[in-house]
Amino acid sequence: MSKISEKQVAEKLLQIQAVKLRPSEPFTWASGWKSPIYCDNRKILSYPYVRDYVKSELCNVVFETFADAAVLAGVATGGIPLGALVADQLKLPFIYVRAKAKEHGMGNLIEGVLQPGQPVVVVEDLISTGKSSLEAVNAIRAAGGEVIGMVSIFNYGFDVAVKAFEEAKVPYYSLSNYTALIELAVEKGLVSAEEQATLEAWRSAPDKWNAAPAV
Repeated sequence: MSKISEKQVAEKLLQIQAVKLRPSEPFTWASGWKSPIYCDNRKILSYPYVRDYVKSELCNVVFETFADAAVLAGVATGGIPLGALVADQLKLPFIYVRAKAKEHGMGNLIEGVLQPGQPVVVVEDLISTGKSSLEAVNAIRAAGGEVIGMVSIFNYGFDVAVKAFEEAKVPYYSLSNYTALIELAVEKGLVSAEEQATLEAWRSAPDKWNAAPAV
């Protein structure tokens, strides 16, 4: 993705408040991490024009970068609806990976039809540490699928995720990322220089960042 495209996507996420920046009033993630940013890409689904734009951009990445894809796989839950939209546009089979196997019925972890050896591209809404994304990759591989890559809407760019994807040998592409978002926020005057420093410090060590300085 070009920086212009990355910022265009970031601008749309900001417009619909899918991304919120609060350096002086940090959010608390499920992991317990304190964060000056919160990203909820599910909001894209409620804005038809933004939804169509994001779908088209994801389609372009899959078509241009992973032309051998035979199946698209959504990761529960955020990657399922957009993954299905992309699969429909590209006329590819779609499956999705549950966060955990069903406790009744067939006990499926993967829903849909996956044939052994099929090249699969995984669709995510957001990549943070990469843990849940790569758990889905492992589930697909265990079921016989060949994961050839992953696409996502947004990526925090954490070092731990970069390392995890390298070790798992999974190439991945995101429509936008934390760096592009912060650059755009500064350009638009949405954050001050001091807040920018806070945001950059968090990105460097999110697990050690506890609170933002007073602004």
